[in-house]
Amino acid sequence: MAQGTARIGRDHYRTQVDLASGYTLFSDEPSVLGGEGAGATPDELLIAGLGACTAITLRMYADLKSWPLESVQVDLHLSREDNAMVIERSLRIVGLDNAQRTRLADIAEPTPVTLTLKAGIPIRTQLL
Repeated sequence: MAQGTARIGRDHYRTQVDLASGYTLFSDEPSVLGGEGAGATPDELLIAGLGACTAITLRMYADLKSWPLESVQVDLHLSREDNAMVIERSLRIVGLDNAQRTRLADIAEPTPVTLTLKAGIPIRTQLL
């Protein structure tokens, strides 16, 4: 499905992430944590994936239905609540009636990244 390689050298903490699709992303920590703020934090990359998946899926569904969707904005906030991580997701849908907006909100729940995050995912680490 997806594949990438993250590399860090002596920089604190700038990391280059090369994706199999040919794109390159950079991640870093803010200066208050010893980084240089040269890229999104790892947590920001996580919610970026959720936001992109949500927006793309809703656009695809509206297009399939030939609905006059003007725009979708997905606001995300990752925080800790009672020793657990929680993501708050708010949808701003423009150009549709209330029934269509409600349907798109329902469609947001089973998007691929949403389901992965809700289910959890095993991570197998090996030392090469």
